[in-house]
Amino acid sequence: MTNQKKQTFTGFVKVRGAREHNLKNIDLEIPRDALVVFTGVSGSGKSSLAFGTLYAEAQRRYLESVSPYARRLFNQMAIPEVDEIEGLPPAIALQQQRGSGTTRSSVGSVTTLSNLLRMLYSRAGEYPDGQSISYAEAFSPNTPEGACPECHGLGRVYEVTEQSMVPDDSLTIRERAIAAWPTAWLGQNFRDILTTLGYDVDIPWRELPQKQRDWILFTEEKPIVPVYAGFNPAQVKEALQKKLEPSYMGTFTGAKKYVLHTFANTQSQLMKKRVSKYMLSGECPLCNGKRLRQESLAVKFAGLDIAEMSRVTLSRLNDIFISYTEEKTTPLTKTEKAHPEKAMVTQRIAQDLVARIGVMLDLGLGYLNLERSTPTLSPGELQRLRLATQVRSNLFGVVYVLDEPSAGLHPADTEALLRALDRLKNSGNSLFVVEHEVDVIRHADWIVDVGPFAGEKGGHVLYSGPPEGLSKIENSLTRNYIFGAQSILPEKTRTPKAWLRLENVTRNNLNNLAVSFPLGVFTSVTGISGSGKSSLVSQALVELVAGRLGLEAELLTASAEETETLELDKVLTKDGKITEGMDAIKRLVRVDQKPIGRTPRSNLATYTGLFDQVRKLFAATEMAKSRRYDAGRFSFNVVKGRCPHCEGEGFVMVELLFLPSVYAPCPTCKGTRYNPKTLEIKYKEKNIADVLGMTVAAACEFFSSEPQVFRALDVVKQVGLGYLRLGQPATELSGGEAQRIKLATELQRVQHGNTLYVLDEPTTGLHPSDVEKLMVQLDKLVEQGNTVVVVEHDMHVIAASDWVIDIGPEAGEKGGMVVASGPPVLVAKSKNSRTAPYLNKFFNPERTWKSPMPL
Repeated sequence: MTNQKKQTFTGFVKVRGAREHNLKNIDLEIPRDALVVFTGVSGSGKSSLAFGTLYAEAQRRYLESVSPYARRLFNQMAIPEVDEIEGLPPAIALQQQRGSGTTRSSVGSVTTLSNLLRMLYSRAGEYPDGQSISYAEAFSPNTPEGACPECHGLGRVYEVTEQSMVPDDSLTIRERAIAAWPTAWLGQNFRDILTTLGYDVDIPWRELPQKQRDWILFTEEKPIVPVYAGFNPAQVKEALQKKLEPSYMGTFTGAKKYVLHTFANTQSQLMKKRVSKYMLSGECPLCNGKRLRQESLAVKFAGLDIAEMSRVTLSRLNDIFISYTEEKTTPLTKTEKAHPEKAMVTQRIAQDLVARIGVMLDLGLGYLNLERSTPTLSPGELQRLRLATQVRSNLFGVVYVLDEPSAGLHPADTEALLRALDRLKNSGNSLFVVEHEVDVIRHADWIVDVGPFAGEKGGHVLYSGPPEGLSKIENSLTRNYIFGAQSILPEKTRTPKAWLRLENVTRNNLNNLAVSFPLGVFTSVTGISGSGKSSLVSQALVELVAGRLGLEAELLTASAEETETLELDKVLTKDGKITEGMDAIKRLVRVDQKPIGRTPRSNLATYTGLFDQVRKLFAATEMAKSRRYDAGRFSFNVVKGRCPHCEGEGFVMVELLFLPSVYAPCPTCKGTRYNPKTLEIKYKEKNIADVLGMTVAAACEFFSSEPQVFRALDVVKQVGLGYLRLGQPATELSGGEAQRIKLATELQRVQHGNTLYVLDEPTTGLHPSDVEKLMVQLDKLVEQGNTVVVVEHDMHVIAASDWVIDIGPEAGEKGGMVVASGPPVLVAKSKNSRTAPYLNKFFNPERTWKSPMPL
């Protein structure tokens, strides 16, 4: 424990009557200018206290000083349910969130380092003779002054060719030779228009004259012609001669124009994905993928143009600029004598760059580069980048509210994180941190333990005070993990049934890597952040196995991806092959952290299939049968059962002039989503809306006599999600919760063995007691003859594995190798592994405080 000395606090934040979500009217005092950790089991109410109450109130007070018009620009939180909060300073929230939706947002733009680089190239770059000075905007691909005119700053160009739109030229137009056209009515419409225009739609595409083929695919014209639906070509010709009344007037659009227009304008991700198949993507020939105009790329610094500089890692960037931070001692060159201001600009900007990069290096982010787009970052990486920016902001008197900043961090990187948090605290700021990581909790000046359990059984403050006092709180599930000091004996490991051997794996920082995964056991892949774990497991392993199975990996994820399909450069595994072990794998399942749905209509009950069973139970009641209601009546997505006012949403949007739109419960159905007739149907005295409002734990008891429903609910409860409501919208779930819902869905399946399960950090957002529950479920999969491979930092999971593969030794270019491989006890003794010391410490923990506490 770092805080051995008795600490005195300068002031306190006093909370009275907090009732947000599941909080039970709590009163609380927490110190300012201190590191306060809010902990407790998953779903206990700690985020409701830290974010939903403290941060929301701080934001509300700040926004009251802003004009109503300006308030519309903020993403405002709901006004918290609390009687009073005293002594609350202004707050800044650093929450877990997925990277922003656009690939134009990058590490450089999030950290503002790109702005400094652009200023440097503008004022101190080496220009070719005769080229005039460019402003900083000319070095950004996101401005008209800087963007390459060919690719508009994307770095890639997209073309639509005859071959891409007509993959099989032996088909006729009637047989849908033009695959890029829509398959529904619109495609038929285009074919009918061609018949009217005199084109032969019944001969193979390849037999049409080239001039006709070019016009059909590439014309910019949009002729409007009469369409005779259902007529054959001869009848159409006759109808045109007789000037008969057509079915309608149809407008023709060339196939290329249709593809490009749909891709640019459709709101449907599925449509965007469909038409993108007919677009060929390639590196821009003018800027060679560098996204900038030629004049900007001609300016160099340290021998590199700005695009090349943005592609080097932060570690290398630091090495480049550190030499420019000192005043020059060697004789000045001719250029430096002519422009002495350049040396001054270079020194000033280099000093700022090195100081900012230094914080990021300390937070274990040296493997990133400025060009890396934010959608490819993990939530933990993005939060640490924003934290690094705040450390350099030199604010004081502010409350920073952080959401699990250690998520996705190796214990070695967690130590660096604690140093950064201490810097913020020492600058005169308060830190309110929601956290499960034992090392962060131990580092706290003050602990607020919320519980004792999740959901309705939580919401009480079990303890609020200095860390030592938590040892006396008997109903705290957290204290055992903080004060437990007995040696943890490694469990007996299973023996691999066979080996899956990969060779020559090349991807990102992996270079000709050979690695063997044991089959029929539980394997943890470890290593510091950025060492190459996810590249190996979640990407290379998944792609290679899927390729050999002859299918796309069965990804338990939302059906439509919300990425801008073509903007993202897909990093593919450049090389690699499986040399042994595929005969023991029949199925591949990758359980990721992507959302289970993108709209509030998707929820836990609908995703797991559980809601289908519940609706059947309601449809089987006597009253439902007498009214002839089927299971569809009890879906809030079907017109006959849902509320007509809110259309099953449960809320309505109220537009307020000069204020942000607010969502209020639907005045007709009072937020239940259903019409009154549907709500009259009761099952065990509860209507369908009551059931959707239940937590998983409560529903387990309610449906205990229904084996199918109970089994599905019980599995969700066993993976630590008993606190979620059945109807909780998918949009409110964290990445870790979404991943565990997918896992629960998979656990309900009848197991046939020989399945490879791949999970990336499944313990994200889990309290240590919930990690134990999760391990029981993952062990079940292995016992049923499957293989589980997880990327993980949690020592509890790593120690309980049958096999550990440690990737490293460092991050980025200095990583990508197998440092140690074997059972946990052997890896703990490895000399070169960054994971070994922490694993060894887990097996032989030191006594942190004097008060011993058995686990």
